[in-house]
Amino acid sequence: MASTNFAAQTEEQLTVWERQFWHETINKTEFAMFMGTGPGSMIQKITTLKQGNNGARAVITLINETLSDGVVGDNPLLNNESAMSSDEEVINIDQWRDAHRTTGEMNDMRSLINFRTAARFSLSNIAARVLDELISLTLSGVAYTFKPDGSTRVGSQLPLLEFADDVKVPTANRHYRWDVATGLTAADTSQVAIADTPSWEMLVDLKARAVESFIPPIRTEDGVQIFNVFMCPRGMAKLKKDTDFIAAWREAEKRGAGNPLFKGTRHGGKQGILIDGLNILEYRHVFNTLGTATKWGGGAVDGQRVLLCGAQALGFADIQRAQWREEKIDYQNQHGISIGKKFGLLKPQYFSTHTQTTEDFSVICVDTAI
Repeated sequence: MASTNFAAQTEEQLTVWERQFWHETINKTEFAMFMGTGPGSMIQKITTLKQGNNGARAVITLINETLSDGVVGDNPLLNNESAMSSDEEVINIDQWRDAHRTTGEMNDMRSLINFRTAARFSLSNIAARVLDELISLTLSGVAYTFKPDGSTRVGSQLPLLEFADDVKVPTANRHYRWDVATGLTAADTSQVAIADTPSWEMLVDLKARAVESFIPPIRTEDGVQIFNVFMCPRGMAKLKKDTDFIAAWREAEKRGAGNPLFKGTRHGGKQGILIDGLNILEYRHVFNTLGTATKWGGGAVDGQRVLLCGAQALGFADIQRAQWREEKIDYQNQHGISIGKKFGLLKPQYFSTHTQTTEDFSVICVDTAI
């Protein structure tokens, strides 16, 4: 039987394995479908480094909207040009690694190539989960010391990542609480009541705030401007029980047996429930309190942090391919396979010419009950 000597493979063959691993990981990442290299993507991938006085850096550039009114008639335009302003946000980069190792040749009942295949599958699952969790926490402004379900990480090194300290809490004008009686109000999780569940009324008000706040929309392939809205599964379940939302959903879709109300929806894909320029998606990694005893509303209410995201909501530095490594240890008796990836995440902020304060560039958070 032919065997594969992984250590003797050429650099080209190693590159194929590494690219296949990262491609498999990205395909499994729930947020991957919202990534793109252009500024019109919700998650902008930075794949090149910018050289400067501070060395090589991953930089995301944000263009501020000018408030100039221009000139009229024959008034001189020379020396009255409007100045464009932009912000550059530096994305810190760090390395993440994980590995699998066999217990030994006597207990390894599979061939080495099968171990590699199983290791790639397992490690790509781990990498996808970690990336999804970090993206959700970064957008939500929640420290990496927590998991998306609100529980505290134990023995995790994720809080030690170079970009962990760059996680920023939502700015005041980008963070709200949903109150069923008064609508969107100032964020305060201690005031969330059990009745403050997501509704169609909340979504209508949220979109209005996004437009008023100059959140840059995402433009679809057919030219439609939308915002992506992410909710946890229980939050989505509450929304689907809202009679106004059901009516809007029903009217927005085609009639007959093909209506998603009867056939199910496309959750998990790039298009969720698309209504009135809002692409509403169900994601398990949306921050919530289900995994912790520390609830909202004075300790009695489970909640979620709804995310409305426009273009350039997140910067993702993806500079180098994944590094796949194998070694034999314990006098060649055990086989170990590791994967490493250098990347960075940042929720960009900018100085808003409209509010005259620093704001999250393209994310609005809303805390609701579930």
